[in-house]
Amino acid sequence: MRALDRGRFVIVLGVGLIVGLVAFGVMSELSAGSTASVQPEVSPTLTAPTQIPTSTTTLTAQSTAVPATSTTGADGLRRDSIVVHAVGDVNFDPTYIDALRVNGPGHAFEKLEGLFLDDDLSIVNLECAPSMLGQPLDKEFVFRCPPSSLSVAKAFGIDVVNLANNHSQDYGKLAMLDGVTQARVAGLGAVGVGIDVEHAIRPYMVDVGGWRVAVLGMGGVKPSESWVATEDRPGMADGDDTDLMASAVRDAAAVADLVFVSIHWGVEGESEPREDDRERAQAMIEAGADAIFGHHPHRLGPLEIVDGVPVFWTLGNFVWPKFSDLSATSGVARLEIDETGSVVACLLPAFIETAGQPVLVGARTCGDSQ
Repeated sequence: MRALDRGRFVIVLGVGLIVGLVAFGVMSELSAGSTASVQPEVSPTLTAPTQIPTSTTTLTAQSTAVPATSTTGADGLRRDSIVVHAVGDVNFDPTYIDALRVNGPGHAFEKLEGLFLDDDLSIVNLECAPSMLGQPLDKEFVFRCPPSSLSVAKAFGIDVVNLANNHSQDYGKLAMLDGVTQARVAGLGAVGVGIDVEHAIRPYMVDVGGWRVAVLGMGGVKPSESWVATEDRPGMADGDDTDLMASAVRDAAAVADLVFVSIHWGVEGESEPREDDRERAQAMIEAGADAIFGHHPHRLGPLEIVDGVPVFWTLGNFVWPKFSDLSATSGVARLEIDETGSVVACLLPAFIETAGQPVLVGARTCGDSQ
């Protein structure tokens, strides 16, 4: 039921879960800590890649549109124009970002001028465990965000959170699964984790403007293999398993008009994609992905078109401390899909002016940059 050809995407630069958990007999291991260490979240001493601007004035949004020929989907239903946004790393931990402790999580959205309220779908990578359960694991950085921050994010227009990353299990697997429940209570879709691999790779499905949209979450950055979901273990969808990811995308594409993937991958501090991530992206595109939103390196990276599909390799920090101009340079991925299926994709430049508070520093729409 694909309503769009891949070539039309052009880019320029619950409670039930806990019950099920008991049924799987894993309660005894949920509080076990991980002895794996991770690299620091941001290293201000890293040399800035020449292709990534270090100031807010050198970033400009760019866009390209490709016309389509149909005004209806394969099911004969007329589509409306829709706008989709996605951002990289979002962290509502008040012990990590003091401004959020003082001002509340709404502080993160106050200078975005309702950007996510004006669209049809907004996707973020949530780099904290949204739960008050569990104990901190033995790792260098552990992040917990109050469940109440999720309802605030929803009120500011966020729709889907990706939990397939190296922080959603910082307080154990029970906290991770409770985070899924907390997200649903707040009215958010939660993707990328689950009580087993089948649930972890399951997409969030939503009808938007006549389009059936599937959002998948994948995590290729893991402190240990125990973080990966299996047939009998809770965890995250393995973003290093190309076959698994391609299969999940293929299944989603069979029942959705549009398939979007939010994936935690890459190397911290590096803005360029790894060759193996290029191969994974290619496999997902061939399986039917319509856009890929990457994150983890804490750097804004290149945006490319791969076989007609926009790939935002790394969207950088979004709600994060400001360690340097380089790490504070951010962007919002934007897709503008009209009722005919014509697509415009662009990157809206943003900058973290003060800790935990991103600001748009240029165009608000792809058309503004043309």
